[in-house]
Amino acid sequence: MLINSPGFNFHNVSVVTIVGVGLIGGSFALALKKSGYKGIIIGIDSKIDNLKMAKRLGLIDEYDSIESATKKSNLIFLSTPVSYTYDILCSIEPYLLNNTIITDVGSTKLDIVNAAYSVLGDRVSQFIPGHPIAGLEKAGPESAIPDLFNKQNVILTPLKENSKENLDIINSFWVACGANVISMSPTDHDCIFASVSHLPHFLSFMYMSYIASSDNVDLKLSLAGSGFRDFTRISAGSPGMWKDIFFANKKFINDELDGVLEMILRAKEALDKDDQETIQTILEKSSSARLAWFKE
Repeated sequence: MLINSPGFNFHNVSVVTIVGVGLIGGSFALALKKSGYKGIIIGIDSKIDNLKMAKRLGLIDEYDSIESATKKSNLIFLSTPVSYTYDILCSIEPYLLNNTIITDVGSTKLDIVNAAYSVLGDRVSQFIPGHPIAGLEKAGPESAIPDLFNKQNVILTPLKENSKENLDIINSFWVACGANVISMSPTDHDCIFASVSHLPHFLSFMYMSYIASSDNVDLKLSLAGSGFRDFTRISAGSPGMWKDIFFANKKFINDELDGVLEMILRAKEALDKDDQETIQTILEKSSSARLAWFKE
């Protein structure tokens, strides 16, 4: 369900804390500033060099400890690998103001929702799970750009405890960043993105690892062209981040992987039997579906 509304306001949110000032967190900060947000943006990061660079680049106004920042924040934006979410929620929960909203950008949602219920308990209404469908094969605050979310989808997976007021606030902030906001359940999110995001990354990583392990890898790479470049582009992503995603969503990824393996084995059998008709059918279906989805 698309939940955008025309225009936006910041609902008197005067202090935003961004935990993780890399590509996503930094781009969120730049997008807010570009949209006219006049509040204070505080940065939190495990690396002091990232915080210093983020401040120097104008992404954040100041940086602080997570405890101090939580005590004065109206909105806390978690932009870290999904495996860190539980510990971060544990760190902020004792200092959380009653009107503070927490949201995240994790690529999986069921595990994060479970963490929120476990840590926040009766205050789970303050947590609104989210996932912007945007990114680059770059990292760090120096990679942040103000238009990263422009015309991109952002998925919210609201909890039954979330208030309409808080949902409107998160929606407004994403609209201010230029995003299209869509709502769905955490289960639907993880099932869909296992298919269209997590599995493609898994396959690209596995294929690139196979090539890198070849005896004649240098020769292969020296002759590789644009098709190889396009297929392996996403294997340049953060190994740590994607490892976390693969394990967090392994049930749905395994379901999708079973389907792809069945297709591969069917195609392999067709090659072995010189069954050109089957291969042609598979290729035509694939080509027409890709062309219908995205016209260059």
